[in-house]
Amino acid sequence: MSENQKTIKSSVSISGTGLHTGNDVLITFYPAPVNHGIKFRRTDMDPEILVPADVDYVVDTSRGTSIEYRGVRIDTIEHVLASLSGLEIDNVLVELNQSETPILDGSARIYVAELKKAGIVEQDAPRRYFTLNSNVTYTNNEKKVEIIAIPSKEFHVSVMIDYDSKVVPSQNAILNKIQDFSEEIAPCRTFSFLHELEYLLNNNLIKGGDLSNAIVFVDREISRDELDHLAMVFNKPKVRVLKEGILNNLELNFPNEPARHKLLDIVGDMALVGMPIKAQIIATRPGHFSNVQFAKMLKRLIKKEHKAESIPVFDLNKPPLYDINKIKKILPHRPPFLLIDRILEMTEEQVVGVKNVTMNESFFVGHFPDEPVMPGVLMIEAMAQTGGIFALSFVPDPENYITYFLKIEDVKFRQKVVPGDTVVFVNKLLGPIRRGICQMKGTAYVGNRIVMEAELMAQIQKK
Repeated sequence: MSENQKTIKSSVSISGTGLHTGNDVLITFYPAPVNHGIKFRRTDMDPEILVPADVDYVVDTSRGTSIEYRGVRIDTIEHVLASLSGLEIDNVLVELNQSETPILDGSARIYVAELKKAGIVEQDAPRRYFTLNSNVTYTNNEKKVEIIAIPSKEFHVSVMIDYDSKVVPSQNAILNKIQDFSEEIAPCRTFSFLHELEYLLNNNLIKGGDLSNAIVFVDREISRDELDHLAMVFNKPKVRVLKEGILNNLELNFPNEPARHKLLDIVGDMALVGMPIKAQIIATRPGHFSNVQFAKMLKRLIKKEHKAESIPVFDLNKPPLYDINKIKKILPHRPPFLLIDRILEMTEEQVVGVKNVTMNESFFVGHFPDEPVMPGVLMIEAMAQTGGIFALSFVPDPENYITYFLKIEDVKFRQKVVPGDTVVFVNKLLGPIRRGICQMKGTAYVGNRIVMEAELMAQIQKK
């Protein structure tokens, strides 16, 4: 049974403070249409620029996960993304009036509660998953980090942390199914050690920290004067160290809350892959940097898989729509500049042409004769001739017309074309032909490989 995409029923706003900037922030979640994904918008900057929650746009992982697109930056997004992913919300627009999302209580609890109040609704489109087919492993020996993804029918996450600390012993956390996120993971708050807190304070960071949005573990002896100083900095009447080695600002929600929060971060950072994942993820000593590197590995696999899915399959043995004799009646070109051998098919929106590359081509005499490669400019010409046949098919007497190039854009040569290759050109119309102007997106394939891409514009003129 297939699942449908989801969005929220109505908009919902939350006010809070940015952890690192200390700015007051208003964040608003809006419903979004199918296939929109998760995107951010800054109302204090150009509101027309939407920043996709995409691992390709991550620019910083030092104090959280930050993304930037076309000069618009969004900071500390992991708790927002974890909340949306944990509730299986696919499409939403997140609006902020500052650069950083509010830290709230340091967890995803409030985000989850408010999004549930807004309501979650199914949409009329199937949800697409990335299903892992083989193990994927990321390791960072210097930081003793390892993240493994194993094929699974569901999304599972298990995390182990070990800081070689008495106050935070080695511990594990497990999320067996995403539906458990709200109760088991969302309430788990971020944490830091006292020495990290001191560094951040001394460097004028965590301006929005107030000892109510993070668990602070004391990993060294601390004097009464230092405790009094912390109380003054965070505007608390008194600060003391509990027997568990925690400042008295908070009590743990779970004995393994630190490990559970690291799991929360993984859920949020994995949302940057761009689609829900069916895999079992096992992470040892993870952090935002390693999470993002691992997400990039998964994103590359998705791109590779989608590219393979998008490769069209053509029967090269079936009789062509146009053979070389019919092509010669339409195009004015002749050897050695007639570069298309067959037209396999043609619809109102696309045309498919074939070029059989042999060692007898005249250009191989001078173009790398010891290692022959079809010249890129002739690849463009062959693609243009395929498009020319399409354009001239719209006139009743194509032999009296000719096509001229007006523009070539976004040309990409991805693979070499050599003798023995059969190149299939697929040209798709980008818009209606108006005033004799035809614009097409062309893709050239050899087998299941894309060898070249380009956008071409030409004009049909009478001879």
